[in-house]
Amino acid sequence: MTALHVVSGSVPAARVREPGWVRDHRARAVVADFGCASLSAAAAFFVRFGEVTPYAVPYAVLSAALPVVWVCVVALNRAYEARLIGLGPEEFQRVLQCGFMVTAALAVGAYATKTDVARGYVVLAVPLCTVLTLLARYGLRRSLHRRRARGACMRRVVAAGHRAAVAELVERLRRERYHGMEVVGVCVPRGGGAEVAGVPVLGGLSDVPLVVGQAEADTVAVLACPEMDGAALRRLAWRLEKTCTDLVVAPALMEVAGPRTSIRPVAGLPLLHVDHPELAGLRRVLKSLFDRAGAGLLLVAGLPLLLALALAVRMSGPGPVLFRQTRVGRDGAEFTIYKFRTMVTDAERRKIALVSDDGGVLFKIRHDPRVTPLGAWLRRHSLDELPQLINVLRGDMSLVGPRPPLPEEVARYGDDVRRRLLVRPGMTGLWQVSGRSDLSWEESVTLDLRYVENWSLMLDLQILWKTWSAVARGAGAY
Repeated sequence: MTALHVVSGSVPAARVREPGWVRDHRARAVVADFGCASLSAAAAFFVRFGEVTPYAVPYAVLSAALPVVWVCVVALNRAYEARLIGLGPEEFQRVLQCGFMVTAALAVGAYATKTDVARGYVVLAVPLCTVLTLLARYGLRRSLHRRRARGACMRRVVAAGHRAAVAELVERLRRERYHGMEVVGVCVPRGGGAEVAGVPVLGGLSDVPLVVGQAEADTVAVLACPEMDGAALRRLAWRLEKTCTDLVVAPALMEVAGPRTSIRPVAGLPLLHVDHPELAGLRRVLKSLFDRAGAGLLLVAGLPLLLALALAVRMSGPGPVLFRQTRVGRDGAEFTIYKFRTMVTDAERRKIALVSDDGGVLFKIRHDPRVTPLGAWLRRHSLDELPQLINVLRGDMSLVGPRPPLPEEVARYGDDVRRRLLVRPGMTGLWQVSGRSDLSWEESVTLDLRYVENWSLMLDLQILWKTWSAVARGAGAY
């Protein structure tokens, strides 16, 4: 989704009543955190001491206090804020920070008071509390996403900007409902027009505060447009702070992730500095080592599954077990990709008579008559791509990266799209966890370029984690 940065006013105002689902989610989080801390404290006490003895009495008191202390620390670290609900990485980071803070406080307190603390108790209680809290928060987040998929627990958003940008935002939020944002009104320059992407136009850019009240919205999303300059945006923030309406802004920049951006004051002006993406050096070496180690482990662990799938493909009909095809990798180098065969043996000859469902560079058909019944099942769950672990082990591919293109696709690339070739293609990527074959060519390119611009080992881990659920659902694969 387009990067949105929160802008807040400087003067607090009387808060409007929060939606019921926000209060409910926060209450669930508090109860979960309290329960996780209680369970951790009890487990650490009985594992370390076994029973209540005179020596263990102080630790029994500490165990009783830990749940209250933990909830207070989490609250002080603002991990219950409404804006963090459903965000995931930032929420989890706040919880991890709380774990370090409690550990540091215990260590400093023990040193300052010359108290001999049972290290076994601390080593078990605080890390276990942190891990259990992370798991509980993850469960709450998954529950929230399921409710949002049904249209519940959504923030009501007024989008302000040019029609094309607003339409793109509306479509993305409809496709990725887990973000919990639903555009209920639009404000465009000079107003006019009945609707944008099915959402009514309720006024011009100067009417945003009035439209917020009319649409009963709680968030305003301002998209990049020349009419909304710094002064206009500042005035809008001042007017919205009276109702405590959230204001999010999409900067008029390329899609760059937070780690590559920083605000640096120059001559009294807060300038946004954008670092160049790290496409070489130590981080690339670490990524290569991680890819090959991961591919090796997965090949060994998945060997029985690979043999079973190979036998199933062999028995499904005539033709080889593995499908080999030339693809283009990093810096335009060609390589042979390996997949389990999912089509009939004369698939390339039949392709001439078929028409692609996609109007772009890609050739894809939702109900391809060349795909075998077993092949359709393999594709649905991406099992046909498991032999690509060999490509990763050989260094042709990465576990995470852009989609590996065909040479004829690359021949039609423009200069911008060729930037996809700066990194190794991946078995999975942002395109895999964001819609797979349901995405248009333009959307696929946008996601691949976003990955190239912002890649990191942490981003790879997040994508790998999300791939499991995307593959299990099987949506968008054909």
